[in-house]
Amino acid sequence: MKATLACALMVGAMALAGASALAEDRGPTTISEIRHESSDRSTRIAVDCTGPVAYTYYSPDPLTLVVDIPEVDSSSVPSRINVATREVESIRVTGSARGDGRSLARLEIRLASLVPFQIYSKDKTLNLVFERAPEAAAAQSAEQRTAEAAAPAAPAPAVEAPAPVAPDSFDRAAASAAVVVTAPQAGKRASRILSVTPGDEDGQFAVTVKADGALRYQDFFLGNPDRLVLDFKDVTSKAMRPVEVNREPVRAVRLGQFSTVAPRIARLVLDLSTRAPYRIVEVADGMKIVFGEGETPRPAPLASLRTEPEAQVETGFSAPPSVILLPAPAPEPMPAPITEPLQAPAQVPVEFEPIQVTAREKQFTGHPISLDFKDGDLQDIFRLFADISGLNIVVNPGVTGKVTLKLNEVPWDQALDLILKANNLGYTLENNVIRIAPLSALQREEQEARKLAEERALAGDLEVFSKRLSYAKAAELEATVKKVALSARGTITLDPRTNTMIITDLPVNIERAKELIIDLDRATSQVEIEARIVVTSRNFTRDLGIQWGFLNRQVPQFNNTTNLAFPNAIVLNGQGVPSAGGIPADQGIAGADTAGIGPSDRGYAVNLPATAFNSAIGISLGNILGSFNLDLALTALERQGRGRLLSTPKVTTQNNQSAEIKQGVQIPIQTVANNTVTVSFKDAVLTLRVTPQITEAGTVILTVEVENNSADFANLVNGIPPINTQSAKTQVLVRDGATAVIGGIYQSNEQTSQGRTPFLANLPFVGNLFRNRFITNTNNELLLFITPRIIRG
Repeated sequence: MKATLACALMVGAMALAGASALAEDRGPTTISEIRHESSDRSTRIAVDCTGPVAYTYYSPDPLTLVVDIPEVDSSSVPSRINVATREVESIRVTGSARGDGRSLARLEIRLASLVPFQIYSKDKTLNLVFERAPEAAAAQSAEQRTAEAAAPAAPAPAVEAPAPVAPDSFDRAAASAAVVVTAPQAGKRASRILSVTPGDEDGQFAVTVKADGALRYQDFFLGNPDRLVLDFKDVTSKAMRPVEVNREPVRAVRLGQFSTVAPRIARLVLDLSTRAPYRIVEVADGMKIVFGEGETPRPAPLASLRTEPEAQVETGFSAPPSVILLPAPAPEPMPAPITEPLQAPAQVPVEFEPIQVTAREKQFTGHPISLDFKDGDLQDIFRLFADISGLNIVVNPGVTGKVTLKLNEVPWDQALDLILKANNLGYTLENNVIRIAPLSALQREEQEARKLAEERALAGDLEVFSKRLSYAKAAELEATVKKVALSARGTITLDPRTNTMIITDLPVNIERAKELIIDLDRATSQVEIEARIVVTSRNFTRDLGIQWGFLNRQVPQFNNTTNLAFPNAIVLNGQGVPSAGGIPADQGIAGADTAGIGPSDRGYAVNLPATAFNSAIGISLGNILGSFNLDLALTALERQGRGRLLSTPKVTTQNNQSAEIKQGVQIPIQTVANNTVTVSFKDAVLTLRVTPQITEAGTVILTVEVENNSADFANLVNGIPPINTQSAKTQVLVRDGATAVIGGIYQSNEQTSQGRTPFLANLPFVGNLFRNRFITNTNNELLLFITPRIIRG
């Protein structure tokens, strides 16, 4: 498995095969020997131990690899081993004892260049294999280092950055070309950094580092996000909180002690908002990082920064180039801050948001790391997170256990969050110290702290405050004031006669109650609501009728018989049709004005008069002998009507208070049960019920109920009239003074009917003598209007 040394931290842990119980019986595991060998393709380091080993590793900077071996003693091997190959410079071995008595061995491997590597354990040996870069790239890098070392004092023109070595195996965000060398100042070597000051230098932005002598430094660039890092060897510094600069191209400056053991290293980190050229000017009492000079940067591998000659490999530091341009800006630089992997507890605190259980997705901003643990000890893992985060970590007693996980390119704060969740742990963050404890313990502490705060808040002498309310009822405000403003010790006493509220509570709650009462005890606006109920009706009726009959007599009386034996006499008339309605036949009443048409012995062949007609005409025709007579009567009716009923109920009420107004009659209804007569009354009234709500925009929300009920005395049922009901119930939003239609009903009734004589009524033209026609049209319309008016002043 290949890993990279870029800005991502690589952490791995493996549990080896074998019985751990047997290893404990043989005593603690120790490192017996550290061997290294080099070939034309790689450098291999073998760590021989007396028992199976587990390990973790990470990279604090691109050219350093740190391997931790827990529960292993390293006292039997040298503290420093020089390797001096093209891949590895040296190995520093340190050992420490934890609070529980268990030991920890640490291997700090300084690399000569950025190369891919492998770490694996086999039997009792931990193997580290560093692969060599292609020969062409290695030769080119060697020629460049020789050329740069040959002319250290004269300014060099911009040069092409060497081709990247194994470009897929390390961070591409590297520094590049345009080197201008200035002679380092001779004199005393610095041992302590005194101050770091951002400011202007000859019109350009610069960061000045003051020390008690000349500084030896190693500078390199890290991306994602962009940072310029300077390590100072054999120098101590006091931890400095991040200083917000916000001057292009520097956002913030951080300083801390990266390593507290020999060789002591202080680290300066400049968080960049954009990539820009810079140069380093060395002075006798420190150095200056000046931004804004140089050519357009071009990417180059970080290995090109290491320009020290072979004679200085053991120290790990040399006189670096004085001017290095940062690489060109990335297409989309990440704005989130990413912390540097710092080791000392006194390190500058990094921005770290406490982990909280929330419904929304959390944002993590830490370095991406890869984790591979198998039965990793929690306390060792938390110590490792202290190194990579730069924060101080305190673990509560009793926090123990092991964890197994494998993560790839996960932010370190998210990885810590996952480990804590998997073990039911949580933490608190105070300044730059993280305290890890079980969730139950943290919850208990929060509850106790909350109870203590409540007890402190409830302590003190009580005061009495009385307030006479002007507009609100004291009984209505009692529950609100007690719930919102008073403490557990607060009480409210009411005097209904004077509408006074008497409050007893702590002074701070008294003030809160005063403000609340002033805000609530206000005069509310009033609203006048006017409703208009319009009922319109239109009707039209047309009725046309006809009556006619005849009498034909061929009898000896008139000497007009048929001269046949049969039939000799013929009489034809409409006597068989009764004269119901219309104009009746003559009943022998004297006076032509009251008599019907024709004599009493005649009737109608077609009797289709108009119903309740108000117009009629009758015609009676006959020959001179009176043997043939024709009687005809036409009746007609046409009626048209229009009606409008306007009802305007009006009521005034306060905001959010319901009001009702009604007008009409009550109809008594008698019921008899068990020989007992009971009288009840039913309303047939016009009713308006409304509740207004005034909005901040000056509009009014109305909850309206309108009823227009009336008794129908024309259609009595057992002497009791039915009730015609018209009603509407709704909620509307109306502007002040505007009128809205809240409802309406429109009814249209059209009827046409005919009385007909079969078959003959279908004849053209002549058919009109055998039918009548009745037409009626009725239209009814109901409209409900509402108009609110806010009464101001």
